[in-house]
Amino acid sequence: MDAQTPYARLKTRFARLTHLEDAAGMLHWDLSTVMPEGGAEARAAQLATLKTVSHDLLTAPEVGDLLDAADADEAPALDGWDRANLSAMRRQWRHATALSTALVEAHSRACSACEMAWRGARAADDFAAVRDRLATVLDLTREIAAAKAEALGRSPYDALLDEYEPGGSEAEIAPLFDDLAAELPAILDDALAAQAADPASALPPGPFPADKQRALARRLMERIGFDFRHGRLDESLHPFCGGVPDDVRLTTRYDEADFTSALMGVLHETGHALYERGLPAAWRDQPVGRALGMSVHESQSLLMEMQACRSRAFLTFAAPLMAEAFGARPGDPGWDAETLYRRNTRVEPGLIRVDADEVTYPAHVILRFRLERALLSGDLALDDLPGAWRDGMRDLLGVTVPDDRTGCLQDIHWYDGAIGYFPTYTLGAMTAAQLFAAAVAAVPSIPDDLARGDFAPLLGWLRTQVHGLGQSVTAREMLERATGRPLDAAVFTAHLRRRYVERVG
Repeated sequence: MDAQTPYARLKTRFARLTHLEDAAGMLHWDLSTVMPEGGAEARAAQLATLKTVSHDLLTAPEVGDLLDAADADEAPALDGWDRANLSAMRRQWRHATALSTALVEAHSRACSACEMAWRGARAADDFAAVRDRLATVLDLTREIAAAKAEALGRSPYDALLDEYEPGGSEAEIAPLFDDLAAELPAILDDALAAQAADPASALPPGPFPADKQRALARRLMERIGFDFRHGRLDESLHPFCGGVPDDVRLTTRYDEADFTSALMGVLHETGHALYERGLPAAWRDQPVGRALGMSVHESQSLLMEMQACRSRAFLTFAAPLMAEAFGARPGDPGWDAETLYRRNTRVEPGLIRVDADEVTYPAHVILRFRLERALLSGDLALDDLPGAWRDGMRDLLGVTVPDDRTGCLQDIHWYDGAIGYFPTYTLGAMTAAQLFAAAVAAVPSIPDDLARGDFAPLLGWLRTQVHGLGQSVTAREMLERATGRPLDAAVFTAHLRRRYVERVG
């Protein structure tokens, strides 16, 4: 290819852009794990500068001309991957050119300041301490939403959603979530009734030292397929997966009274990491080589955690390893596979999203989806957020929120400017159920493989059907190719009934 063609020049520019974004991602990881509190102001300036430079690189006047020239003169001759890459470039460019450099920088600085304030406010259970900074983030996010809405021809909320879920819309998600909210109470009631008929599934006696939890987590991560030559496991206030495909950074938080919380969180983040590692290496510095939206990304973490690692099959393999990690024997009370299965599939309405079970988790997401739409539109005043959160948790899950630390302060997302992100969690859960069912249909040995601790057949199927595709197809195309149908919530609810009501799987 002529190095001077418009498309070749675009590839060079987008590779540089990818490297800048990856550098910012590593700085975010450092901020969340090991950065001292006194570094906050300097880090905010660093991240703002990187975002500004990235924005300027993407929105330079010549980029639009290059895209037009490549579309007009080169696109017909490009292969499928290059055409998809050109399309992904234009989508990224359209999002960026909707915003001024000043707005990008102001939003970055506001989010960094708000996130740091949130850390202290959450620990102190003091919403008022972060309220004004959140108001600034929300005001700037409204500006961004309005600018993108005009540029993309979409509603303000859809314009934000499109950053995380390309092509997604409030009009599609709201009725889907309303239907789920109507159906989940009956599933929850039936699951609780079935659970009450089972023998008690008490956690084995602790404490469970963090260093032993960490060693167990690493052992299982490696068994699943994580390569520690290309990543690491650390601690943070809010568990996440970050870094870059060749250096994936996972975090968790340990509770020495309950090892299952951190362990399942690690296995969840490992699903994210395996997706990042499986993205097409030849396209790693181009838009087409990046992940296919956050619902697909979330599907990979939930498929690994919920579909595979909370199954009876996997826990048959893992129970002896868990017992060994904490100095117990497999036959000791509480350490048999069936008890651990019941513990890891226990249903109990609770306050914390990241600790929620599969049945109640969607309600946490539906609440956040409803609240962030109302905040963005102005239908919900920021001062009324804590009360609206309490009302929503009571209505959706029947639980009483005692404080803001376990209420509207529990998640980092809004305080870091991520409005439009939350719906992807439950869309991802639906996608995970559908993909896992298709994988087992295609490779019937998968449950038996998991019982031996062999993830290669499942991971191999995912590498071909999901990971290796990057953005060469749309999320809908990927799902229809892999499963033979578009996203179908009935597959998800059938999975919930099978596992939590019928108590199989």
